[in-house]
Amino acid sequence: MSNGQNQEISFRESVDRMVDRALEAIDLSADIAAAIKSCNAVLQVKFPVKIKGKIEVISGWRAVHSTHRLPAKGGIRYAPCVNQDEMEALAALMTYKCSIVDVPFGGSKGGLLIDPRKYDRDEMELITRRFTLELVRKGFLNPATNVPAPDMGTGQREMAWMADTYKHLNPDDINYTACVTGKPVEHGGIQGRTEATGRGVQYALQEFFRHDDAVKEAGLEGGLGGKRVVVQGFGNVGYHASKFLFEEDGCKVIAIADSKGVLVNEDGLAIEEVYRYKVEHKTLSGFSGGRYEEGSTARALEMDCDILIPAALEGQINLANVDRVVAKIIVEAANGPITFAADEKLSERGTIVIPDAYANAGGVIVSYFEWIRNLSHIRFGRMQRRYDEIRGQNQIDALEDVTGKRVPDRFRKKINGGASELDLVRSGLDDSMRQAFQEMRATRESNKKITSYRMAAYVNAIRKIARSYLDIGVY
Repeated sequence: MSNGQNQEISFRESVDRMVDRALEAIDLSADIAAAIKSCNAVLQVKFPVKIKGKIEVISGWRAVHSTHRLPAKGGIRYAPCVNQDEMEALAALMTYKCSIVDVPFGGSKGGLLIDPRKYDRDEMELITRRFTLELVRKGFLNPATNVPAPDMGTGQREMAWMADTYKHLNPDDINYTACVTGKPVEHGGIQGRTEATGRGVQYALQEFFRHDDAVKEAGLEGGLGGKRVVVQGFGNVGYHASKFLFEEDGCKVIAIADSKGVLVNEDGLAIEEVYRYKVEHKTLSGFSGGRYEEGSTARALEMDCDILIPAALEGQINLANVDRVVAKIIVEAANGPITFAADEKLSERGTIVIPDAYANAGGVIVSYFEWIRNLSHIRFGRMQRRYDEIRGQNQIDALEDVTGKRVPDRFRKKINGGASELDLVRSGLDDSMRQAFQEMRATRESNKKITSYRMAAYVNAIRKIARSYLDIGVY
């Protein structure tokens, strides 16, 4: 039994151990491996902000794991548990994640050690703009070199403030909107970015269930419809993943856990109703469509279900509870929800884990589309949408002329409809998730040493990054 199974290790060490496990399965120079694993740079900032008449000193970090591709990409997190180890771990995950889904970015991550719930809107704006100033001054925010995005505790609002601050500091940069992604659509954002990570989780599961042998290996049968799902975490990712799986794939979401308890309904929860109740009441307690168990958030991880989706914080499945986790498939919608030690136990048991570095890559994939849109200064579909509609109408006219019959209305719209920006974003995200999963499967099947999807994902990432270093040299 490995040391990783006897004791827990830090998040940063956990990521490194998962990489080491993948390295054991392939023939790669130790020097190249060391270069790939090392964190390129870490910026620590401490800046004063006047809040409610008093000066507060805010601490923050921005870690850059790799610049083998530019820009380095990664979210900005506002949380009371942010630290440098976490930023380095998440930056490393971003490097591997981008490589797995063929997004040409390096990995970065940033955060402030604050509880955003303690500040009003104006105070949050002041803090965000001040943090942006520090990042720009130190060269850690730029459309060409380092591009943040939303993460825990941040959203479109914070990204808009950051982009506007960067614009005022760099008035001659016509690509200023590309300095961050996840912006409001009205300020250079892209359709489909808000729900991208949750949508990516859905596409990952859809692709998994297209492979009968993979489904059988998980101890299941049939398609995604009707599968019993438990979701831990009901923020942006948990909400959208559960909503799409319920409304579009016919899954039965039997439990949703937030930070205070678990909402359970064995017959399935109506996700949009749950979400609207949560927005209005700030809690899941009291929702009439389910039974709320206060203070038992962790119990959701141990419920009997087909698919478990941890969409909260890292380290939620660990040595203390892994033996009670009975889900047949675990989809890591959060970053690092399973510790290295727990992951080894799950792997030994044969539990199927769809790893975070792949499963939650939807956000960075659509961020890539947004970044391209900002640099090209044109929305997707603007040049060809009407042309596609005209071409489709011509096909309808030809069919009707040849057959002498009118094409039914249910087909007319499908044939002569041009793709909107949202259609193209979803198509690109779906294709990216499909291709990456198929690459993982092929890698896993090609080498008996590769025993899990996580190991296969890291092997694919390492090979691509190593090729970059070997082709252009390590400097």
